[in-house]
Amino acid sequence: MPITHAQRTPRAVSDYQFASVPARLLRTAARQPTHPAYCVRDAAGWQATNWGDYAAQARQAARALVALGVQPGDAVCILGFNRPEWTTMDLAAMMVGGVAAGIYWSSAANEIAYIVEHSGCTVLLVENVQQWQKAACEPQALSRLRAAVMMRRASTEAPAQTPGGIAPPMTWEAFMALGAGMEHDAEVQQRLDAIQEGGIATLIYTSGTTGHPKAVELTHANLSWTSSALCAAFAVAPQDRLISYLPLAHVAEQMGAICNHVLAGYQLYFANSLETLGEHLQEVHPTIFFGVPRVWEKMQVAIATKLNAATGPKAALARWALRAGRDWHAKALQGQQPGAWLGLKKRLAGKLVHHKVQKALGFDQARILLSGAAPISVENLQFFTSLDLLIGEVYGQSEDSGPTAISLPCFIRIGAAGKPLPGVQVRIAEDGEILVKGPNVFVGYRSRPEATAEALQDGWLHSGDLGRIDADGFIYVTGRKKDLLITSGGKNISPGNIEADLMNLPLVEHAIVVGDSRHYLAALLTLKPDVLRDFAQQRGLAGTMEAWCRSAEVSEELQRGVDAVNSRQSRVAHVRKFSVLADALSIDNGCLTPTQKIRRNVVQRQYAAEIEALYRDEAVG
Repeated sequence: MPITHAQRTPRAVSDYQFASVPARLLRTAARQPTHPAYCVRDAAGWQATNWGDYAAQARQAARALVALGVQPGDAVCILGFNRPEWTTMDLAAMMVGGVAAGIYWSSAANEIAYIVEHSGCTVLLVENVQQWQKAACEPQALSRLRAAVMMRRASTEAPAQTPGGIAPPMTWEAFMALGAGMEHDAEVQQRLDAIQEGGIATLIYTSGTTGHPKAVELTHANLSWTSSALCAAFAVAPQDRLISYLPLAHVAEQMGAICNHVLAGYQLYFANSLETLGEHLQEVHPTIFFGVPRVWEKMQVAIATKLNAATGPKAALARWALRAGRDWHAKALQGQQPGAWLGLKKRLAGKLVHHKVQKALGFDQARILLSGAAPISVENLQFFTSLDLLIGEVYGQSEDSGPTAISLPCFIRIGAAGKPLPGVQVRIAEDGEILVKGPNVFVGYRSRPEATAEALQDGWLHSGDLGRIDADGFIYVTGRKKDLLITSGGKNISPGNIEADLMNLPLVEHAIVVGDSRHYLAALLTLKPDVLRDFAQQRGLAGTMEAWCRSAEVSEELQRGVDAVNSRQSRVAHVRKFSVLADALSIDNGCLTPTQKIRRNVVQRQYAAEIEALYRDEAVG
């Protein structure tokens, strides 16, 4: 019997030899100096910079850092949206033995101050005046700062003076002029040659769902080995294309836009903004695309809205094509042969519908589609299989350089987080926690020995996630260990899988299950505005979105969904009551981290009154 989708395993890296990320940049530039390295979109279109020039820019920035007095081990912080200056500064910092530390562009002033101060930042690169003003709000955090630099396309209206007598940022051009000569080139080369595998290359500040973020220390060996393993597993090549649009402060985007990029030598396209991503996809036609669940959800809503607007024969054809794609993949993903009839229907559906939708999205040349950073709903994944677009999940965390498990088109199982990255060991502890060991595992949290000792035990990274591994080696993540709820009856319940099930309901955007030390479980729900609007129109509901949230029709629809979720849970894990929040959870109101993870403690604090209302009658059940 031929090997099918779900039975294959990823390709392992062979003949691995250590080379630092900046060293790999120079090697790739020497190998393909005139090939496009990165592209930036302006009014005239995509403008390419080749690998020879990219390497020269990074080396010039490295000389500028030496001129500013940056020493090995010093931190260089970068705050802003994805730009060539971001990755150039990151590479330059590593090249001179410094430690790069990214800051999410959505961070508040106090969050920026914490990272700048905690890292001991000596040079700070900011995107624009607004970001600099946030960083300068707490001047005491900038005590070790030697210089601030602003990215190339920033406004020139920088303030003449800043609080605490701190010098205003220099322009990118002025910064690069410091390294225009060759005065410090020998020093740069000496430091590059002196990079050790165990030296700290970068700090990844975790999302901080509770309290201040921890600084994950990743070594040069961590980055080097992980990128080698990923490039081998995904068979990445120079002809591949990737759009950089997710925060570069996140380890996944750093892997794709920096570490893997300089190793494989593919083309990187910097998005102008999140809002223009759709246009960029149609122009670039990426061969590899990584999205967080929210990106895939928005795409699904947009596609479904257009398909639902079709009438007559077109609508019937669309429904038939979606069923054909979904039925074929349902068989293939279970390791079964779909059969000749299903294969014929899928090919015909491809010609009539699938290929047109894929081209409209910009995915007609995509060979690898990935989702990560948070759980994605099964319903979302199945929708894309109906369009003959197979999305694989990637699971991991900052502490293991991004990947614990990966999925490829040849081994995907809907609902599973993938199989372990070759060279990485994964096992399940007695209490259900996922444990990880491998060359990708970090060395510790900066200045947090207690947290390090808790996370690293006998060489195993304790992920904090609960999960299981099936007979075929697929990993399933079922919840967070620290999110365990203990009911007043003493039952331990992981809310993660219940919340994921609730967020599979068409109307629900976010779900937070509560019930610690309570008699029963309850849930706070937020709704998807687009889906809610369509629902209201179909039911003829008048009024505002807030009124729709409180309507009997919406409540009844949600209750049917909650009942269905409860039917798949033990009685003690049933959600007995729920409340719909009028406000969305967002980064701005503090309920979501920059990577769209729910800050459970913040939500529970902000909506304490709503939670108490759910428990006014503890006699329920």
